[in-house]
Amino acid sequence: MFGGYSLLRIKTKSGTVRITDTKNFPVSKTIAAALVEVEPGGMRELHWHPNTAEWQYYLQGSARMGVFGASGQARTFDFAENDVGYVPFAMGHYVENTGNATLRFLEIFKSDSYADVSLDQWLALTPPELVKSHLNADQQLMQALRKQKLPVVPA
Repeated sequence: MFGGYSLLRIKTKSGTVRITDTKNFPVSKTIAAALVEVEPGGMRELHWHPNTAEWQYYLQGSARMGVFGASGQARTFDFAENDVGYVPFAMGHYVENTGNATLRFLEIFKSDSYADVSLDQWLALTPPELVKSHLNADQQLMQALRKQKLPVVPA
């Protein structure tokens, strides 16, 4: 509970994401946030946010974030406790736990709602013929795609 409201909690074998926005904390009209915990060997899956940029604050552990954009643009950043990260609007990214302890960080958004798009789920829900032809994907890759969103996965 937080201020009398329950946070949305998504737990996987590799970590947990706790989300708050206007859906579960009505007073939050201009900010949404998630507390992300990633266990060693895990990562916040490849995803992007379709509604706003992301600010991050690293509370504990060490991380590597990859950010990618159009035309092959990509950057990789390393973070530790008390570091601040930023992902521009709609740019794909992942955050990997590079340490031996639980990684904890906040994802913060200037929005009344939390929204993310999982690359894995998006590909799984796209007609298979399109994915195969555009990515030259084999059947093994197609079968590995998950239709269910798992925000924290094994790295």
